[in-house]
Amino acid sequence: MVLSLPSTLKTLLLGACFGSAMLAQSAAQAAETSMWQDVQKAGVLRCGAAVAAPYVMRDAKTGDYSGYFVDLCRDFGEKVLKVKVTFVDTNWDNLVAGLQSSKWDLAMALNQTPERALAVAFTVPATDYQVSLLVNKNNPKVAQVNDDIAALDKPEVTFAVMSGTAQDKAISSVVRNGKIMRLPGMDEARLAVMSKRADVLVDANDTNHLFALANPDWAREILPKPALAKQGVSFGVRRDISAADLEVLNIYLRQRRDTGEIQQLVDKASVEANSAK
Repeated sequence: MVLSLPSTLKTLLLGACFGSAMLAQSAAQAAETSMWQDVQKAGVLRCGAAVAAPYVMRDAKTGDYSGYFVDLCRDFGEKVLKVKVTFVDTNWDNLVAGLQSSKWDLAMALNQTPERALAVAFTVPATDYQVSLLVNKNNPKVAQVNDDIAALDKPEVTFAVMSGTAQDKAISSVVRNGKIMRLPGMDEARLAVMSKRADVLVDANDTNHLFALANPDWAREILPKPALAKQGVSFGVRRDISAADLEVLNIYLRQRRDTGEIQQLVDKASVEANSAK
């Protein structure tokens, strides 16, 4: 037998359900804006800073920070959130742990890896890390090569790389005919190309970019296609960030990347890093 409820009781129950739903929606909306609201209440955006040129640099005399992730963090805090920005000195071993324990709000210049994604969330990439190649543009063996790594994979071409690195692993996976000169350090690998004992320097694109800027008379960068060991370089944020808060920072980064402003910041930071050297 089905019992019918009095209309007044039905009304009360419906009202209670509606009220609960509204409270739940209000709580969810409050949670979605909590991170940037908390930063604005505090009046300061804290950026975790582990030094790695040209992403994050620190003047040993003044303690001032520079680098293109520093520029992005400062600009986002001051112009979007309208707060003061501070940089908290740390190292690469503690950058993720400090983010998890709320010692800073953003971790700068984290390569996107599955292992890190277990601990933190990532923004869209500000730039991309990948293994790149650097050649002497006056070398006839490589002068006509643009981005096709197969065109470099010849018996007469020698690739210089630091032994045991991610770059070594990446180039070893695609070179079948060329020679690979494995050296104990990057200085030795760069010297091998400078002295023409090797034809191609294999390194991360950011450090190859610095090296090319320092040697514009002969050095030329090559970003091979398909890309080698490509990873996004992003801001790290806590995993409990809301989708709405994350999208605020993502929109900011996408707009600055699409307009070419981030590349301009990269070039500025690279010139500064070379001047410091």
